[in-house]
Amino acid sequence: MKKKFKIILVLLGLAAFFLSLFYAEEDWRGWYAWQKFQHEQDVKGEKFDFASVVPPAVPDDQNFALTPIVFTSYGSMLTRDGKFIPYDKRDNNFVDRLKMSVAYNSDWPVTHGNGDWQTAKKSDLKVWQNYYRALVAKKNEFPVSSQPQTPAQDVLLALSKYDSTIEELREASQLSYSRFPLNYESEDPAAILLPHLAVLKQCAQVLELRAIAELQNGQSEKALDDVKLSLRLADSIHTEPFFISHLDRIAILNLTLQPIYEGLAEHKWPDTQLVILDSELSKQDFLADYKFAMHGEMGTKNGVVRYLQRHPGIYLSLLGDASNYGHMSAAEFMVATAMHWHLVPSGWFYQNQLRCARAFEAYYFPVADVNQQTLVPTLILRANAAVEKERENLTPFNILECLALPVFGNVAEKFANARSSTDLARTGIALERYRLAHGEFPESLDAIAPYFMEKIPHDIINGQPLHYRRTDDGQFVLYSVGWNETDDGGVVIIAKGSSPGLDSSEGDWVWRYQVK
Repeated sequence: MKKKFKIILVLLGLAAFFLSLFYAEEDWRGWYAWQKFQHEQDVKGEKFDFASVVPPAVPDDQNFALTPIVFTSYGSMLTRDGKFIPYDKRDNNFVDRLKMSVAYNSDWPVTHGNGDWQTAKKSDLKVWQNYYRALVAKKNEFPVSSQPQTPAQDVLLALSKYDSTIEELREASQLSYSRFPLNYESEDPAAILLPHLAVLKQCAQVLELRAIAELQNGQSEKALDDVKLSLRLADSIHTEPFFISHLDRIAILNLTLQPIYEGLAEHKWPDTQLVILDSELSKQDFLADYKFAMHGEMGTKNGVVRYLQRHPGIYLSLLGDASNYGHMSAAEFMVATAMHWHLVPSGWFYQNQLRCARAFEAYYFPVADVNQQTLVPTLILRANAAVEKERENLTPFNILECLALPVFGNVAEKFANARSSTDLARTGIALERYRLAHGEFPESLDAIAPYFMEKIPHDIINGQPLHYRRTDDGQFVLYSVGWNETDDGGVVIIAKGSSPGLDSSEGDWVWRYQVK
């Protein structure tokens, strides 16, 4: 009996020894592979850690985001240094002065009265006028006149409730810097709160409708000021290393392009203001922003992996509730459970981190060529296919890649569309300047450079010239071949659904005006 007991102890000791050896070997291999990769990237000037994508500090007295008016957009839940305010410590009387809305409780005119330049649709201010006048009988939310005025006048009166706030925001926007006080020191980057994003977008919606009404009311100078303020709101989150921040910037850009488009369609911008609009839009570079946002996403993911490495016990909770587990294979669930119970070597986290970083470096970073100013959809499709292929075979080294690495095709498309939209708008501005000088639009784009535009942008999808033709009604069609990389002759495809709009993955990306 004693002999058997000794044998069992010896076997257990050997098992413990080899298990320790296994963990030590796996920990070292993972750590060494990640360090080697980081060294290789350092030589090329690439950084993959979260600290490398955190925006630098800016002077408090020159920080737009710390001004009293902007502070209200996040101050109910965050302190001025980005710390989370517990629910039981919050001021119930705190007022978000930037909480604007063009409609009460997200009412229907948001979709029924708004225009969409990408489908050549102008805003219908009559719809908004009727809405505001009808709403007053139910809710005293927006001021109205006793008798109907013009649609533009009634819209401007309704939105005048925000006049003082917008003017204070405009004054704050003159500051040189903007860095919102987010908790970049958080151990878990995924837990960083971004309450200001929705507020900035709502402000841009108000500025969009105001600018359109101001143009209709013959106040193009005021419309220009509101357009510039809207672009400043987008720029205020330019240095944030989160995809969602940049997607909000793209949404604000498209809102801002609507009054620019409508002013061009109705010839309401004088040449001096067109020069200013072009200058403001020329500051946008969404291809460079794509590269930055990708680095930010990679840095964020690395921060999350490091957090999981220190706290593997919370791994399953990050995946969501138990209903999500039904989408996982048995092997995925087994590995995820092992991580949850601290059973995997720490080196495996390094290996997972390495797989994610290599996927970004090899597949997603190269699709945008900032020097050539192109973003090729075919490369994104190849990237998605390569990542999906890697995810087919689960290993202990790619579980996080399988579960956490999103498919970036849709995101890249949004950045490409934003850059193309900016180029189309700038070219449309140059064409309008030519028309003001010559009484008609030119026969070809060559006529607008260099006097009305220093350099005509090319199609970022294929690097070829933008397509342009003058139409029989004296207007023109200007377009990029779009995400399908096919010249569809300037045809826009409308997405199906309850809120019809551009299907940006099909057809062309077009700038044209409705025939009156």
